[in-house]
Amino acid sequence: MVDVSKAPEGGAKDERLIRVSLMASLIRKPELGALAGLAFVLVFFLTTASPQMFTLAGVMNFMAPAAQLGILAVAAALLMIGGEFDLSIGSMIAFSGMVFGAAVVAWGLPLSVAILLTLAVAALLGITNAQIVMRTGLPSFIVTLAFLFILRGLSLVGLKWVTGGATQMRGIKEAAADSPLVPFFSGDAFKGFFQYLADNDLITKFPNGSPAVPGVPVELLWFLAIALGATYLLVRTGFGNWIFAAGGDANAARNSGVPVARVKTILFILTACAAALVAILTVLDAGSTDARRGFQKEFEAIIAAVIGGCLLTGGYGSAIGAFFGSIIFGMVLIGLTYTQIDQDWYQVFLGGMLLLAVLFNNIIRKRVTGER
Repeated sequence: MVDVSKAPEGGAKDERLIRVSLMASLIRKPELGALAGLAFVLVFFLTTASPQMFTLAGVMNFMAPAAQLGILAVAAALLMIGGEFDLSIGSMIAFSGMVFGAAVVAWGLPLSVAILLTLAVAALLGITNAQIVMRTGLPSFIVTLAFLFILRGLSLVGLKWVTGGATQMRGIKEAAADSPLVPFFSGDAFKGFFQYLADNDLITKFPNGSPAVPGVPVELLWFLAIALGATYLLVRTGFGNWIFAAGGDANAARNSGVPVARVKTILFILTACAAALVAILTVLDAGSTDARRGFQKEFEAIIAAVIGGCLLTGGYGSAIGAFFGSIIFGMVLIGLTYTQIDQDWYQVFLGGMLLLAVLFNNIIRKRVTGER
């Protein structure tokens, strides 16, 4: 039901004056499906999983992989809202990890320089993807699918060249250990606070007095910051309006003065740099990199974005929805280990959630646009 305000005498009713009901307003929210999915998954594991899953340690266990995926998913969501795809971000993680590892170990560069170099290379590849799409008119799906294989192959060849034949590079953590930047990209934050909680018996601790949970994983802080920043960008800035316009109707956006090519190029750069950031975080944590790093992460990121409300046609979606979609993935991936369910069901879950999300988003799109 809607309440239509009175129009001026002799005039037509202005749609801007239509007051939409609370229920109609809620159902138009892109993140509604992700919230519903999160509630369902939460109830499922509350009733089937070991209580250990929802202790502080258990929550940190599933939030760590959710954060790594979420950094990719939020960037992928922005790009999808802008009307494009990037299927190369999984391979970009492997390639960026190779560049980062080579810079630190083989070339002996300071960590700060290695990070900047890795992000710069990723940005250049993002620009390359964007320019090919913009100048040729080819679908971004095809262009980035090609780069999925190109970057994966370059990662394999590059690692063999740098290491003398191996497909894995070790010693990265040791080579970067002396840098003051390490705590910003690896390990746990707020260790002193968690030790204080353990000392006062507010959280679980080991017999030696150290806390069972030493702190908040750094990637989780990056995830929160990026999700909040992307949400602000979309809903509070003119550039956010440009993203929606470019994805909704690129020609109409150009005619309205929106620099569509520049907007999409920036989004490709952000997506590539998000993959590079994930590479830096995971490589520093593991202390090594390999050619299979980030395998299939491009699909998981896109599925998380779709679960979060992004339409495959562009022009509609939510960064905060991708945030919740990523938490669903992390919860299921780790949560299955707390149950008697075979972990291979995780793949079935991915496909099922994608199908349900697309069906749900299609229904919402028809309600929003009035299609039949």
